[in-house]
Amino acid sequence: MSSFSDLISRRRSIRKFTDQPLSPDHVELILKAGLKSPSSKNAKPWHFIVIEDNEILEKLVSAKKGGCKFLADCALAIIVTADPLLSNVWIEDASIASIMIQLQAEDLGLGSCWIQIRDRYNVNEISSEEYIKDLLDLPIQLQVLSIIAIGHKGQEKPPITDEDLEWEKVHIGKF
Repeated sequence: MSSFSDLISRRRSIRKFTDQPLSPDHVELILKAGLKSPSSKNAKPWHFIVIEDNEILEKLVSAKKGGCKFLADCALAIIVTADPLLSNVWIEDASIASIMIQLQAEDLGLGSCWIQIRDRYNVNEISSEEYIKDLLDLPIQLQVLSIIAIGHKGQEKPPITDEDLEWEKVHIGKF
C-alpha cells in the first residue's frame, strides 16, 4: 500500500471470488483489524463469528432475500455481532469494526463485500438476524449487524477517482 488514500480509492465491493483459500496469516490480520477497531468508551462490544466451512456458507445465503448469493463462493465470512448491554452505540461500534475488516482485506489484495443483516429478512419473512442466531447458536443478547464476505478477487473494479466524487454533498458551515 502506498497510502491510505490509495487504499480507500481501491476498496470496492467485490461479489465474485476465486476458489483459492485464504492463508491463516491473512485471516489473523483481518481479525486483528476488527479487534483493534475503536469503540465508544472502549467498550469493545463486538463478537466476530468466523465461517470458512462451505456447508455453513451455503446456508448463510438463505439468511437474506437477494444480495448475498456470492457468500457461497467466498473463502471467509465474518459475522459481525455486538452486545447492546455493553454499549448503547453498538451499531456504530460494529460498523467501524466491519469497515476496518474490509480495509485490512483490501490492503492484503483481497476482495470483500458488506452484507447488511440488521433489519433485513429472508424469503420466508424471517428476520435475517434470527435466522443467523438459530443457525450459529448465538447468545440471545448478541445483535447481528453484518456479514463481511472475503476472498481472493474474482473480478476487478476500477478505483474511485477524484472525478467520481460528489462535492455538491459537502457543505461548509451550514447546508
